[in-house]
Amino acid sequence: MKYIVILADGMSDWPLAELNGLSPMGAAAKPHMNQLAAGAICGLCQTVPPEFTPGSDVANLALLGYPPEEFYRGRSALEALGAGMEIEYSDLTLRANLVTLSDEAEFLDKRMLDYSGGDVSSADAAALIQAVSAALDDRQTQLFPSVGFRNILLWHNAADDTVYRPAHAMLGGRLRDNLPEGVQADAAVVYMQRAADILSQAPYNRERVAAGLPPANGIWLWGPGKKVALPPFRERYGLAGGIVCGVDLLRGIGRAAGMDVLTRPCFSGSSVTDFAGKGQLAAEYLLSGGDFVYVHIEAPDESSHQGSLAKKIAAIERIDAETLPAVLNPLQAAGEAYRLLITPDHSTSLATRDHVRDAVPFLLFDSRHHRVGKPVRHDEARAAQGVSFADGTALLRHFLDVNFY
Repeated sequence: MKYIVILADGMSDWPLAELNGLSPMGAAAKPHMNQLAAGAICGLCQTVPPEFTPGSDVANLALLGYPPEEFYRGRSALEALGAGMEIEYSDLTLRANLVTLSDEAEFLDKRMLDYSGGDVSSADAAALIQAVSAALDDRQTQLFPSVGFRNILLWHNAADDTVYRPAHAMLGGRLRDNLPEGVQADAAVVYMQRAADILSQAPYNRERVAAGLPPANGIWLWGPGKKVALPPFRERYGLAGGIVCGVDLLRGIGRAAGMDVLTRPCFSGSSVTDFAGKGQLAAEYLLSGGDFVYVHIEAPDESSHQGSLAKKIAAIERIDAETLPAVLNPLQAAGEAYRLLITPDHSTSLATRDHVRDAVPFLLFDSRHHRVGKPVRHDEARAAQGVSFADGTALLRHFLDVNFY
């Protein structure tokens, strides 16, 4: 038996008037999911515990069988691990987004225009981060490049009681209304201000401004974390597991759990990625001896943060048309029995351009017990009529449980 999780990050959403009351999931042309849903177990799962802010870090930990209440130590520490950084238990890590800030002279009067620095490429981001690092790195703080706009600040022997606001949750807002609060807040603000001064002078950003394009002219700190160790996935669940992904958060979770991290340069954390390639790599892993594969696709979530309905629907449709056949067809051709779970980690609202706490719709298909049927509309409304799980770890355990079917 092979186990496949297709994690469509942020795929679920709210009904929209422009879609005649359907959600993007409901409106998307996704014949494979709709056929699978006709014979599958469908329902809703509350992946984010009530005491946590909805986020991919918490939700993916839960869906991989690591309850956040027990194992969560902050997002950026997992991303640091995914980026290959060496950190100590006394260190603090922070996500250091490259962002686009408005051009007011006073730093605190600037507004957050874009949380991704104009969707800056990894190569361009690395050069910008190097410029800031060369100027600001010292014995206490070190800045490291990661994937695209996502970067990491390592803060040695730092307190972890400061509260930070995510860049994607403050779009259009003034910086002074969204500042961190806590022991290290003032130092964090000074760091961001100094970084903005450096970035505003970078040739890349001068050229972007001259061309009328959004520059990556600021760094925004958020997502504090501390080093964490997870019990090995194989010992916990008895399966050789791998994660297919293009972002450091999922790479970090996989490495912390002792899973095989499967990635290629063409796998991105943006609204466009190699959808088919992720499915192909997942199938290769399973057919070469792997038991469990977790295929993470960021595109629906990024499209939601950008407020783009067209991109979100396109991402859902490409997962259906490209990722699903690429992983399932080789298994079927090889005569492999499989279980398939398709789920978001959390909902991401186009209306708010942020994560929301809603329970997420899933479908669970077992090739030995279920049959593809006449297509139904697999969406949030239909899932609400099915079974319900109170947390992501419970859903994973039922997914793996031979007695559940």
